[in-house]
Amino acid sequence: MLQWWESLDKAAFTAVNGTWSVSWLDGLMLLMRNPLTWIPLYAFMLIWSFVKIKPLFWWFLVLTILTFSITDFGSSSLLKPFFGRLRPCYDPDLQDTIRSLVSCGGRYSLPSSHAANHFGLAMFWFRAVLLVTGKKWNWVWIWAFIIGYAQVYVGKHFPFDILAGATLGMLAGWGVSALFGYFSARNSPVLS
Repeated sequence: MLQWWESLDKAAFTAVNGTWSVSWLDGLMLLMRNPLTWIPLYAFMLIWSFVKIKPLFWWFLVLTILTFSITDFGSSSLLKPFFGRLRPCYDPDLQDTIRSLVSCGGRYSLPSSHAANHFGLAMFWFRAVLLVTGKKWNWVWIWAFIIGYAQVYVGKHFPFDILAGATLGMLAGWGVSALFGYFSARNSPVLS
């Protein structure tokens, strides 16, 4: 069963990284995974939370940082060494086919920290905004998906690494959003 899953994962990786790749997308995918690209989004979230949910601003900010800390530490320091799955660029089966658009980095890839961090933030922001405004910010899922897809496209991760990172991130974001819900409920008369 594990061998079948690994073959499927490598085939999906080869499709995204090679077969479906087009030269005009290379620069865009590199841009999408660059943390500096998302500074305007982070600035928007900071300003939005200060203006729209001022009584909860500090909780929103602190819990956003907590979400990121949990996903980053959990994926990089705990799970990657535990699973020990080699990145595609270190995988001997892929040496002749991989298109590495970025440096290889650390040896291990499961789960993807980019996916964990961004899906964690997406889940926390989605739930926090829903709790205090009733609005569904579905665009955060598109943002997280693009970053995850870019990780496979540039040759940094297998698709299952992204799925595992996204799962970890969403669980962490959901849990931290429950804390936000608690503080939101305590401050609800102020928000109305």
